[in-house]
Amino acid sequence: QVQLVESGGGLVQPGGSLRLSCAASGSISSIAGMGWYRQAPGKQRELVATMPNSGNLNYAASVKGRFTVSRDFAKNTVYLQMNSLKPEDTAVYYCTAEVKTVVGVGSGDYWGQGTQVTVSS
Repeated sequence: QVQLVESGGGLVQPGGSLRLSCAASGSISSIAGMGWYRQAPGKQRELVATMPNSGNLNYAASVKGRFTVSRDFAKNTVYLQMNSLKPEDTAVYYCTAEVKTVVGVGSGDYWGQGTQVTVSS
């Protein structure tokens, strides 16, 4: 019904940068918000950054000032620019979107498959 595909993850040294992208496709009528979560081994999934249509950006305190979330509304795409990366940023990063489908059935939150970000020297 709805698919979210992330890309841009990889291995980077501390202090480096990565840019993640996530595109939503399928039977989409509208999207109310998009954002990013991450999950490190043995840890709970946590919010990284979200951008609802209201424009009220939300960042985790640990990434504020280093990460920037943005959206291309026409392309149903969300980005995460990650600068000054630290080893503690290592995690699988998941894209999420609140989606209203064309037919209504299946509306709700959708998740991508995740993309691995590893910060290590």
